[in-house]
Amino acid sequence: MPEGQGQGTGEIEGEAAIEPVEPASAPWPDPLSAAETPVEGVASLAAGVARSRGGFVARLRGLLGGSTAGGPSWEEVEEALIAGDVGGSLAIDIVERARARRDPAGNLAAVRSELAALLVPREGDWRPRPAVPGQPAVILIVGVNGTGKTTTIGKLASRFRAEGMSVILAAADTFRAAAIEQLGIWASRSGSTMIAHAPGADPGAVVYDALDAAVARGVDLVIADTAGRLHTKVNLMDELAKVRRIIDKRLPGARPDVLFVLDATTGQNGLAQARAFNQATGLTGIVLTKLDSTAKGGIVFAIEAALAVPVRFVGVGEQVGDLLPFDPETFVAALFAE
Repeated sequence: MPEGQGQGTGEIEGEAAIEPVEPASAPWPDPLSAAETPVEGVASLAAGVARSRGGFVARLRGLLGGSTAGGPSWEEVEEALIAGDVGGSLAIDIVERARARRDPAGNLAAVRSELAALLVPREGDWRPRPAVPGQPAVILIVGVNGTGKTTTIGKLASRFRAEGMSVILAAADTFRAAAIEQLGIWASRSGSTMIAHAPGADPGAVVYDALDAAVARGVDLVIADTAGRLHTKVNLMDELAKVRRIIDKRLPGARPDVLFVLDATTGQNGLAQARAFNQATGLTGIVLTKLDSTAKGGIVFAIEAALAVPVRFVGVGEQVGDLLPFDPETFVAALFAE
């Protein structure tokens, strides 16, 4: 089977990656230590939501934080929530429930509590795990082009390699040659292996070969990139559904995590995208990129309330360490910090 060596410690396997790969033929790089892992620029969630805290939350604080003779203008509170990308109907619901709450801590505390209640409950730190012992865990990354999908995959691979997991990246966005090249760079940087076919190849075949190699090598995790754009939305969703079927065929009983990458600056348009992908693939998590670039962080509440799907990671910068695990309590506290 032809093999090309990538930069650094990553391996890139080519078009004929169909036969199982024996571990001895291409040994794994040693897991990256914390010191070796490229985590420069690690940011805090508090810093990442600074614009939102100074944007729509500051307006809420101005409307609700003080005491006025006539009480707050709840219509203006609705407008502030809408301006923060919470969404129109959801903003109305939040205000109605906050007014009825009569929180002794005040109206701002009531709105904060109602926003926090929209976030999906979760247990502990999330980590990809196989549904069937002996199988690799699988993460399918979906989303439209331009949201930071491929870069997110690289950052996730770096994170999990630093935790000691072996990782294969499946370059299944075969419709965009630049995506394969970019993923190859991230494979090298993170010490992962990339399975790739020629541009224009069948994405399902790439994913199948990646799973095949993972099973043969006893790999911990396969992360699959997918196309973000085809000729029509129907074609795109059909392609993603096909990839899901191939995973089920190669790994019976597998329950892959399907993470949707959403650009936080797209707001409610991004929510519409997430709905379409959720219908086609059954999302299990959201990765929200560019959260530091928007003053409208309310999209976090909108998307979890609409889809009942948890945000797993948020991007608050360009560096590898700027992809942060999402914790609801920490997020709300950071937004409303004085």
